[in-house]
Amino acid sequence: MQKVKVAEAVAEKIGVSPQTAVGLIESVIDTLKQRLRTGETVKIPRFGSFSVRAKRARIGRNPRTGVAAEITARRVVTFHPSRVFREMVNNTQAPVPSLEE
Repeated sequence: MQKVKVAEAVAEKIGVSPQTAVGLIESVIDTLKQRLRTGETVKIPRFGSFSVRAKRARIGRNPRTGVAAEITARRVVTFHPSRVFREMVNNTQAPVPSLEE
């Protein structure tokens, strides 16, 4: 699903214009990026948590040629879904919990 479709669904659900919904989504995404850039963990109840993890430098191998190459150290973003979110995704028969609950 593309961001525009998400914005349309949000706009319809909360009764705002699609442009306002896009602005809201952009604000949330920008906030997530800013917090993760500083190394902070972002927890969203009933959805999951985003965190940054440091990976050390290592030697990898090109699967096609078999040539060894160094993979530089870097930071990666990880997402850990909440138990509620995992159960909802795995149980397609269960109703999707709303924000009002």
